[in-house]
Amino acid sequence: MKKTVLVTGSSGLIGSEVAVHFHERGFAVHGVDNNQRENFFGPQGNTRWNQQRLAQALKNFSHHELDIRDRAGVLQLVETLRPTCIVHTAAQPSHDLAAKIPFDDFDVNAVGTLNLLEAARRHCPESPFVHMSTNKVYGDLPNTIALKELDQRWDYADANFAHGIPETFSIDQSKHSLFGASKVAGDVMVQEYGRYFNLPTCCLRGGCLTGPNHSGVELHGFLSYLVKCNLEEREYKIFGYKGKQVRDNIHSADVAGFMFEFFQAPRCGEVYNLGGGKDNACSILEAFEMAQACSGKKQISTYLDQARSGDHICYYSDLRKMKSHYPNWKLTRSLSQIFEEIVASWRERMTK
Repeated sequence: MKKTVLVTGSSGLIGSEVAVHFHERGFAVHGVDNNQRENFFGPQGNTRWNQQRLAQALKNFSHHELDIRDRAGVLQLVETLRPTCIVHTAAQPSHDLAAKIPFDDFDVNAVGTLNLLEAARRHCPESPFVHMSTNKVYGDLPNTIALKELDQRWDYADANFAHGIPETFSIDQSKHSLFGASKVAGDVMVQEYGRYFNLPTCCLRGGCLTGPNHSGVELHGFLSYLVKCNLEEREYKIFGYKGKQVRDNIHSADVAGFMFEFFQAPRCGEVYNLGGGKDNACSILEAFEMAQACSGKKQISTYLDQARSGDHICYYSDLRKMKSHYPNWKLTRSLSQIFEEIVASWRERMTK
């Protein structure tokens, strides 16, 4: 029987990378996407181009125009396919936008995840279920860690976090944004289906997931949007913290690579902080310099003293648990390589 993977959010950055990665390893790929990103972010969030790219490039790719909030539709699709693996990347991804559309946000991030979990439990309980969660499940609690201010970035002053934020860090009693709260609900349900029903599930608490196939917008897609602004010589708004706030960045190919490692040796109800770690971390000011070095164009920006509510001042992932459980996995793209790929991709898209 041919191996099949069901990928939700297949036209997005991570979903499309997963589709290619599994297809290259002999899987038939079934993508679920309804271009909801355009509804959330307008025309600049449109992902149909990525859907068409997959359809043209992958001979064993099938697209399903389905909203994961459609419980009956999800149950029927999973029952029909009984996939070998489910990779769930579909989401409402913006904590700013969530406050304006709380029902949509919760229904997509929490209820949609539950629909998929229950469909998996009923129809393919032995198939690994990989859930793309977020580091926003930690809320603003990372901001309580002692920090030191450097010339261009903040960093942890507490030696306990020299490697970054571990999976044991609390997700409780902090401000998450409504987006973070809805993702907590989905995250905990994925864990519970693993622990309670003994299903092979994992939550991947992503940092800044990035790469050349991202449709970055102001409210979501840090590096992609920053590079786009640079190339278009358009203003980039910095929200607070002197532009020294730090994020770790991981290439979508490395995300997909870890998902495949989990598929090969699944565990029940696991949690991993999936990011670029300290080596791939940068501040906004440092990102400006790297974008300028790649493009040759000056980054135009304005500074707003008001930070986004619940935003992290400094966050990078402790990757030691991931590497100990899956020693064959490693980061394959450096931060400079990531910038080069994003710049090249936007330049190509802008000429079409």
